[in-house]
Amino acid sequence: MKKIIGGITAPKGFYANGKHIGIKRKRKDLAVVYSDSPCHCAGTYTKNIVKAAPVLWNKAITDEQQQVQAIVINSGIANAYTGKAGVLHNEAMAEATADQLSIDKKSVLVASTGVIGKMLPIECVCEGIKVVSQSLEPSNEAGNQAAKAIMTTDTYVKEIAVTFEIEGQTVTLGGMAKGSGMIHPNMATMLSFLTTDIHISKELLQKALSESVENTYNMISVDGDTSTNDMVLVIANGKSNHSIIETENEDYAKFKEAIDYVNTYLSKQIVKDGEGVTKFIEVQVMQAQTEQDAKAIAKSVINSNLVKTAFFGEDANWGRIICAMGYSGGVFEPSKVTLDYKSEGGSIRLIDSGEPIPFDEEKALHILKEKNLLVIIDLHDGDKQAVAWGCDLSYDYVKINGEYRT
Repeated sequence: MKKIIGGITAPKGFYANGKHIGIKRKRKDLAVVYSDSPCHCAGTYTKNIVKAAPVLWNKAITDEQQQVQAIVINSGIANAYTGKAGVLHNEAMAEATADQLSIDKKSVLVASTGVIGKMLPIECVCEGIKVVSQSLEPSNEAGNQAAKAIMTTDTYVKEIAVTFEIEGQTVTLGGMAKGSGMIHPNMATMLSFLTTDIHISKELLQKALSESVENTYNMISVDGDTSTNDMVLVIANGKSNHSIIETENEDYAKFKEAIDYVNTYLSKQIVKDGEGVTKFIEVQVMQAQTEQDAKAIAKSVINSNLVKTAFFGEDANWGRIICAMGYSGGVFEPSKVTLDYKSEGGSIRLIDSGEPIPFDEEKALHILKEKNLLVIIDLHDGDKQAVAWGCDLSYDYVKINGEYRT
């Protein structure tokens, strides 16, 4: 597998663009992604009971195993909790895109992100869809413009592309994502879109995505809020010249490795761009009895506001980590736990076999001053492990979210 320059337009047959159409004051706010041939599609969606209109629309399409050819995404307004009007507006977005691309409206997936409860200026949106649809290109720059158009409080673009070989043919997988706040996925997270020219059955496409999401997007957290609009979509047009993948063979394994890599990269980028973030925290839980235990403990640690604020204050207050482990629901024996902090500033052991170790506070501060931090929790109780990614909680997070609508 090789990482290449580009994003969602990197695979064969994909076009995109993004522009400012007037939903937001200045920044780009509408993107269209298009395949010149029908695609298998797969998706994972929020488990929040309050689901935005686009989530319901897309889930119906992916559940019915229909083929798709386009995705239209607006930012600035979430089209969530908007009643019957929101459902009609979502369908209008699909219809406007379908009309411009001469495809069926049920072959258009829709996504929205932004303020909940606010109505879309649908005439403006439909006119914008016309403008963007007429400017679609297969270039990396066009893909980058689409990635910019899906951003809300994001501070930078999140995109990636990789290639790998199947039967001597180059297969490409590209992706883009948005997310900065309201990040606590319970299926996937925020908005993430993948395109690929692999030739694969819909069933295996969904299987690969669902399994990948569990160990990537579902293992990150910024603030503990599961959004109404969360989704991860992948569309595959089969334009790579290889035999269709219909069994979990070696070629499927190559694709699974690629989708895991892409989703891990995008997941980390989302956390690093979290609202007000000053620290990126990776929590590794080792030697657990079960993977479920390891995941529960790792996620509990990164979700703890007290842990987050300790890292923001560069305070080696390891008691908060032990506390978060204890209420995680994960099974472990406290007397066996070993805990280490690591960064480019060095490493330090704080607990060894359940016993607190006197440590140099100055050394700990030197380690915690780094932006990227690693917390290693060894349970010495099994052979399973898990990794979760999170961030600190800063003054700026409160400021950004206190002023989000204004």
